[in-house]
Amino acid sequence: MKTHDLPTCEFGFHDITMHVQQDVHESGVREGLCTVYCPHTTAAITINENADPDVQHDLKLALGDIFGRRDRAEFLHAEGNSHAHLKSSLVGASETIPISNGKLVLGTWQGIYFCEFDGPRHRRFYVQIVGE
Repeated sequence: MKTHDLPTCEFGFHDITMHVQQDVHESGVREGLCTVYCPHTTAAITINENADPDVQHDLKLALGDIFGRRDRAEFLHAEGNSHAHLKSSLVGASETIPISNGKLVLGTWQGIYFCEFDGPRHRRFYVQIVGE
C-alpha cells in the first residue's frame, strides 16, 4: 500500500489522478484493481470531470447549499464542523478503479479527487493495488 501526504485548502477538490497512476505504474500490475482511500471523517475521495474547473465550482456550491455551515445551536457536534462530516459521508471514503494494460480505466473526462471539507489541513490518502 502506498501512502500520500497532502496539504489542503479550506474547502476544495485536489486532483490526485497523476499520483495514483504513478502508483499503478510503479506497482507493475497490468490487470487488477486500485482502491484510493481517505482515512479522514471530514474529507472524501470522488471521481468526476477533470476537464472543466467549473464542475468543481458547481460541486462546491451544491454541497455548500445542502450542508452549509450552520449556527452551533443547530448541530450538536462540539467542534462545529458537522457540515464537513455530512459532506464526507455523502461523497464517500474511497473509490475503486479497474486497471487494464497497466493504466487506470477512467473515462476521457474523469479524474480522481481528494475532497477537503474542513481544511486547511495536512491530510493523507492511501492507494492499494491488487492484480497481476
